[in-house]
Amino acid sequence: EDVDIPSRRVLITGATGLLGRAVFKEFRENNWNAVGCGYRRAQPRFEQINLLDSIAVHDIIHDFQPHVIVHCAAERRPDVVESQPDAASQLNVAASANLAKEAAGVGAFLIYISTDYVFDGTSPPYKETDVPNPLNLYGKTKLEGEKAVLENNEGAAVLRIPVLYGEVERLEESAVTVMFDKVQFSNKSANMDHWQQRFPTNVKDVAVVCRQLAEKRMMDPSVKGTFHWSGNEQMTKYEMACAIADAFNLPSSHLRPITDSPVVGALRPRNAQLDCSKLEMLGIGQRTPFRAGIKESLWPFLVDKRWRQTVFH
Repeated sequence: EDVDIPSRRVLITGATGLLGRAVFKEFRENNWNAVGCGYRRAQPRFEQINLLDSIAVHDIIHDFQPHVIVHCAAERRPDVVESQPDAASQLNVAASANLAKEAAGVGAFLIYISTDYVFDGTSPPYKETDVPNPLNLYGKTKLEGEKAVLENNEGAAVLRIPVLYGEVERLEESAVTVMFDKVQFSNKSANMDHWQQRFPTNVKDVAVVCRQLAEKRMMDPSVKGTFHWSGNEQMTKYEMACAIADAFNLPSSHLRPITDSPVVGALRPRNAQLDCSKLEMLGIGQRTPFRAGIKESLWPFLVDKRWRQTVFH
């Protein structure tokens, strides 16, 4: 029988990752023909593509002829970037430049996912026009990726976003959800950063922004350039951990706020809050309240199942 395949085509890189899965799902559920590609975890659901293989990238783009490409794939762990700078630069910069060229070649609208870490965190909130000054190599490679994308494809968009959380496959997939075990195991005290100001953002909301941006662009070719999206609840990791405890009726007295700036790992900006008014003025955006989003994301990882009764009834 005839299967009705939607006529609008979108290609998503990094579709196996936390954000990529949400973006793939959002487009597919809204009448787009979505193809996701990944690398290590791709099969059987997604196309397996090494983004550093320019021939493979060229072939999938020319075969599929996407109208939109959402580039989620990146090395996004700051401490890994510091320890493996060449590999990170290959993926975050070189692969992004090549993707931008290939997108331009077929007239596809490319959305490059970037980060609030392009800013130094000294004078928030940051507008798209503010001058970036990344403190760590991760922020530098993502900023170089932004420049490479816009140089190779003047019609592309850059979407800067902050720390993400959502429906994780493993708690380590997000810097927010990774705290859940420390929250749950209240028999030992846990130090939590209470210095860096963060704006936890649900991947479902970012996915909606990507789709709305793509659909607006289909009607208006002037939609391009740099954009910001972020949750609007300001929280340190300590405050997030307390909110998680509260959401599941768990104790939080074992959580200890640490107010000194961290001394290990890559430097982090104190407060890189993003001003999102540019997208809001376009009528684009969605925000899930943190407590609702985190409960939905974490309840499968709840160890003490008795809590489920109190949480859901």
